[in-house]
Amino acid sequence: MENISVLFNKEEGQIYSSIGFRFQPTDEELLTHFLYKKTNNANFSHIAITEVVIQEFEAWDLPWLAKMGDYEWYFFCQRISRNQDGSKANRATEDGYWKSTGNDANINDREGNLIGKKKTLVFYMGGPPTGVKTDYVMHEYRLAGDSSKPGENEWVICRVFEKTSERQKTHLYDLLRF
Repeated sequence: MENISVLFNKEEGQIYSSIGFRFQPTDEELLTHFLYKKTNNANFSHIAITEVVIQEFEAWDLPWLAKMGDYEWYFFCQRISRNQDGSKANRATEDGYWKSTGNDANINDREGNLIGKKKTLVFYMGGPPTGVKTDYVMHEYRLAGDSSKPGENEWVICRVFEKTSERQKTHLYDLLRF
């Protein structure tokens, strides 16, 4: 059996391994262990979550920016408002936009308390209403309650992945890796 080297980052208090490490947090863990800490301390960072301004990058550029992950990528982002009262988020990029699909899902803790919301978005190339749907999907996680005043930017975690069939697991990212 191969030895797994475990690394401990004392400054960030994080443990990870160099072989076989997978970052697959539950929705509850994303909110309680990562987003809550980021919301209360803008300087908080994590070995597996990259901080980006999501509107500055196209969906296909995001895998290259991620700190880790072959098929799903995690980002800390600030939800930027596109109107005065802060009720609408700006999710437009230079070449496309993220469009919300369906209703937000509630995320509850183990005791059943509402702790956050998950919004599902799909990336479209071009502009509305004639944009072309892609296979890029984003789950945007935000804390429940009044976490920010209207018009202010609030921290969210975005989990981005490319939706493919089981037969089609080869990703451009894999083809270009050495």
